[in-house]
Order: sequence, then C-alpha cells, then structure tokens
Amino acid sequence: MWPFSRENRAQSTQTAPETRDSIENQNIPVSAENFLACFGIQSINLPAVTIDSALTVPSVWAAVAFLSRTLAALPLHAYRASKDGPKQLTGRLEAIVHDAPNPEQGSFKFRQWFWQQVFTGGRGLAWIERTPQGVDSIWPMDPAKTTIKRAGGRVRYQFGDAQHPVKEYAAEDVIDVPFMLYHDGLRHYGPITMGSKAIQLALAMNDYGSNFFAGGGVPPLALQGPLPAGKDAIARAQADIKRSVDAAKNANEPVFPIPAGYTLNPVGIDPAKGQMIEARRFQVEEIARIYQLPKVFLQDLIGATFSNTEQQNLMLVQHLVGQWAEAFEDELNLKLFGRAGGGGKYIEHNLDGILRGDFLTRMNGLGQAVQNGLLTPNEGRALDNRPAMENGDKLYIQGATVPLGSNAAKPDAPPANDNKPNEAKAA
Repeated sequence: MWPFSRENRAQSTQTAPETRDSIENQNIPVSAENFLACFGIQSINLPAVTIDSALTVPSVWAAVAFLSRTLAALPLHAYRASKDGPKQLTGRLEAIVHDAPNPEQGSFKFRQWFWQQVFTGGRGLAWIERTPQGVDSIWPMDPAKTTIKRAGGRVRYQFGDAQHPVKEYAAEDVIDVPFMLYHDGLRHYGPITMGSKAIQLALAMNDYGSNFFAGGGVPPLALQGPLPAGKDAIARAQADIKRSVDAAKNANEPVFPIPAGYTLNPVGIDPAKGQMIEARRFQVEEIARIYQLPKVFLQDLIGATFSNTEQQNLMLVQHLVGQWAEAFEDELNLKLFGRAGGGGKYIEHNLDGILRGDFLTRMNGLGQAVQNGLLTPNEGRALDNRPAMENGDKLYIQGATVPLGSNAAKPDAPPANDNKPNEAKAA
C-alpha cells in the first residue's frame, strides 16, 4: 500500500475529527485540514506517485533515460593483469561482458534495463548462470519479483511470483546494485520513493496546467448575485452559466451573456501570480538533486555558459557516472571471480570516451603526452580508434629538454660563448 494513500492516513489518525450538521454537506468533518472540503476543494488529493506516474514528469524521464543510457554506453571489457600491463581478454568472458550477457540481450540493452531499475525502484539485480566450464550467461532479475532475506547469516535471493515457481539463489550468484541501502543491509531506498514529495508537486502542476489550458485558460469562476431559492434552482443557474462559457469558448467568442444583476469572479490564484513557471522550473532543480545530476543534463540551460557546462560535464563523470561504474565493476569482479580474484582477471569500464573535451584541447593533450614520453604515438592513436603505424611503439621526448648546466648532445664540447675573440679561437 502506498504510504500516501488515504487508507494509510486514515489508519494513522488518532482521534475521529469533529463533525457538525451543515446545509452544504452533513458528512464533511469540520477541522482545519478539511476546512476547504466544505467548498468542494479536496486539498489532500494530490496525485499518487508510482514509478509509472513519476516517469510522466519530463525531468524524471530525462534523468532516468540519460543516466541509464550513459552507463549502458560505456565500453566494458575483461582484462588480465600482467607484468607488461593490462591485457584485454578474448573468449567467452569478454563476449559476456562486452557483447551479449545472454542469448536474448545485447550488452547495451541489458545494462540499460539494469540501470533503469536502479534509478526508478532503487535496485538492479541479475543472476549469473554457471556451468562446469565457467560463467555461461548473466540474466536480468525483476526486483519487484525478488525477496531478499538473511538465513543462517547468509543473504539469499528468492525470485518468483504466482505465475512462476519461486527459486532461491545465493548472494555470490546475484549481481546486486542498490541505489542506497537501509541500515539492515537488505532493504533499499529508491529515488522515486524518497523524492515522492517533489515528484508529487510536479505531477500536480502538470495536471493543473493541462486542466487550465484545456478549459481555454478560463479559471474556476464564482457566480455572484442573488441566489435562486432551492438546490435545484442553484444547479440550473450553474448549468446555464457553464453552457454560456462553453458556447463562447467553442465559438471563439470573447463575450458571453450572464443574467442581469450577476457577476463572475475568478476563484483561486492566477498561474502567473502563483509563479507557476518558476515553480515548475524549481521542480526540475529538485529532481536533478534527487539524482545528483547537473541540471544542464535535464535540458535546463538557465545560467549555463560554455565554460560552466564543460565543467558540469567533468563533474558528471567524476562524481556520478564514475561512482556508479565503480559500483557495477565491484559487483562483477566479486561475483564473477570471488574474493581471491580470478588469476589477475578483472572487469573495468573505459571512461575515456565521455571525458573527451573539444577537438583542439584533446589534440593538444595527446601531443603533450607523446612529446613528454607518457604515451607512444600508437597509444595516442588508439585513443581515437586510429590504426597503429610503423615505428609508433617507442616513447619519445623532446631533445631540447635537458638538465640545467649540462650539454647532453656533446658533453666535452666547449661552452657556446667563452668571451674570446674569434681569432683566438681559430688559433
């Protein structure tokens, strides 16, 4: 049951609210929180927040889509450590992590789905299928159908529902990346659940805006004047006014008639005076905070410049994408190779692609790395997916860079200027 449902609120009420007889509605409780209900205004009926409803908020949709696609697009490879440096593996393991973790999904599709679960419900799960030859496949697990428990001091994952038999898996066979864990180490916090208030407000503003403009921009109106006697007569007067407003709106007429002696006054706050545009923009910032995203990645460029946008790109990699990539790598390395490791094998993302700056900056950086002996020419070419060239595997350094007070080219050569005349030198 959702925590903001009316059933839960009713159960948490300590004492029954006071009720009084009323000619409007005898069943309306007279209390501070329900006062507006006397006028037919249900102030507590804010939209319920679920994963599906939250994704109808454009900023939530953008955050989940951006993060899941970005992390899914990162190159992921299997390596083996050696005395000559890391060597990229080939074979079954590399195919599972880089190409297709199972026969039904490619690597991008699988990882995008995995991260969507993390950034919506708050947890990504996958089961490792093993054979006597080693890891055979990695299969997605629906978190909504998975129960996590601790039995005999070990964590177990029960997967299944009414349509599928329940199966139990050991923790070492399940890749588990939570958004944030509870204190018990089993349950988790989800971003949509914890940010439900901000998302709820965004949903309410979406609904209000759509209803307002669907009504032709006409706010709720109050009929002021001598009211007719009787409930039915009031209803007829209300219906007459509504027909007049609808007829004028449908006919694109700016004027509609009302009975003599009556006036129509708007009820509520004008959206402009209520700062609706500013409030909706603030909700984008709030949702960006939920996901710790720079708001420029939610297409909010207010206050953005070329310089600070590039810095936000670096911050994205260093303080968000890099952290989630590390969490996924840790799970893969632990669950695929165990605590002792796999004979130097490990899984790692390549973050270089999204760290690239503009073309000129990148070329200058690669040029300095080659000239200062940090990269070979072929290593620099490989970073841009260019083929290796002959004689490109040596380290180079500029010859003019030598220690002060030395002449590296000719150690025994006289100084360049000994303050003697040319004739004396010739003699």
